[in-house]
Amino acid sequence: MAGARQPTADREIVISRVIDAPRELVFEAFTEVRHLSRWWGPDGFTTTTRSFEFRAGGEWDFIMHGPDGTDYSEWISWTEITPPERIALLHGESRGDPNAFESVLTFEPDGTATQIVMRTLFPSKELRDQAVEKYHAIEGGQQTLDSLAAYVAEIIREHAED
Repeated sequence: MAGARQPTADREIVISRVIDAPRELVFEAFTEVRHLSRWWGPDGFTTTTRSFEFRAGGEWDFIMHGPDGTDYSEWISWTEITPPERIALLHGESRGDPNAFESVLTFEPDGTATQIVMRTLFPSKELRDQAVEKYHAIEGGQQTLDSLAAYVAEIIREHAED
């Protein structure tokens, strides 16, 4: 049928987590490079930012340093920003990457906590499967959200001590 939407379940990864912090703080941790550089990535990874401009159409150009010493060029372009509810982005190795994938992050209040859902859609089932099997994308995404939760908890503790 012309114009029908293609099913996406076989190209998608969905990861969620409840973070014990207000939505505005969780959203801020996702949108300011001074925060992102402290928690972004799976366990053992660090980042070096080459450029960062958080706005729709803006880009984050950075290197992820793996625990084994491997560097990975990364590039994100934000396509939609609705503070403090939603961020949509395109993520690849560089601008124009044909294998770049789309992610939508939603931030919903859950009492005094925040439910974050990260929905990632790959261009093909093969690229999704490769990300899962070769790069452990599901575990890496969960570790990344765990790092975010730990970082936000640290901010809350520091403010409580002030």
